[in-house]
Amino acid sequence: MKLRRELIQRIAGRVTASLHDEGLVEGLAQPVLAQRIADAITGDLMVEDRLNDEVRELLRQHADQIDRANVEYHEMFKKLKAKLVRERKLIL
Repeated sequence: MKLRRELIQRIAGRVTASLHDEGLVEGLAQPVLAQRIADAITGDLMVEDRLNDEVRELLRQHADQIDRANVEYHEMFKKLKAKLVRERKLIL
């Protein structure tokens, strides 16, 4: 994950405070809303982490073919990741 949990919590807290200050959120306690926002941010960031893990695993499974084709690992990683992002319509 690209952001530390502490930073995510701080961002969620600031967003929550702004929403409450503007009167845009009612009925939820600030700590509850802040945690939900932090969970949403974390979940979104983990999508890319899981995708990277999947790409690494696929490349590991096909390492022999990649070596025989004389393809650079990082180039194949980028291409495979981009293909999966397009196919799954992910936003990273």
